[in-house]
Amino acid sequence: MPTWTALTTLADKDLAEALGEALEDLEPAPSGVGVFEMEDGSGLWEVGGYFLELPDDIALTILAVAHEAKPFTVSEVPETDWVAHVRRELHPVEAGRFFVYGSHDADKLPEGRVGLLIEAAMAFGTGHHGTTQGCLEAMDKLLTDGVRPVCVADIGCGTAVLAIAAAKVLDGVVIASDIDPVAVDVAVANAVANGVGGRIACVEAAGFEHPLLAKKAPYDLVFANILKGPLIDLAPSAAAHVGAGGHIILSGILNPQAEAVLAAYQVAGFTFEDRRIIGDWTTLTLRR
Repeated sequence: MPTWTALTTLADKDLAEALGEALEDLEPAPSGVGVFEMEDGSGLWEVGGYFLELPDDIALTILAVAHEAKPFTVSEVPETDWVAHVRRELHPVEAGRFFVYGSHDADKLPEGRVGLLIEAAMAFGTGHHGTTQGCLEAMDKLLTDGVRPVCVADIGCGTAVLAIAAAKVLDGVVIASDIDPVAVDVAVANAVANGVGGRIACVEAAGFEHPLLAKKAPYDLVFANILKGPLIDLAPSAAAHVGAGGHIILSGILNPQAEAVLAAYQVAGFTFEDRRIIGDWTTLTLRR
């Protein structure tokens, strides 16, 4: 099935965001729109749309002129087996005692490591991102330091790689939640594939807003690998659900955002224990 992209650049952020909003109303409508500041130091902004039908060239021209942008470049995107492509590009990830791999790399699992089988077929986190890796390393450090959580929650679980890791090395049931029902289905499938289907309860919920999450509190360990804004909003609820002396591992935080997130959790009653930086991303370990 052919698909198309339509891309342009312009020099003003407000005009770029306005163009992105206008592009969403185009007919045929794009299936996705992106507005990004280019990283080449030019100060330009790129606005693009992804289309399942050939976009209207005249309408694109009018939008470009109205928003002081360069003419859109429309390109047909070649069909690609993205799962096969991702499998070729993704290599196993080592994070402390944990080893994240796809089935195509099953023969590479080192002896003595905790294997986490996460396929590349779904886009909810394969474990290769610096945020997930940071969370796994943070948990590994807690375990090395002698911390043995019993009651664990993975908030915004995605593929549930963190919940699976906890279930493989700790006793008790892990609660994994996500706001996306497809992510919850993926989490269930991954838990079964990793042999811990009976040890992880996957629920659809925003934050701790589910009866099961409330029932199982207080938690000894919580993962929240989401984004800065939701993390800050989550701080008071996290304080209400993490037990005294319990830990929370936070990620999805760009390095410059870390101090704001840390401050919100300190106000909520957490103390700083550890920070690890992988690329552009920070992972924080805090204790209540």
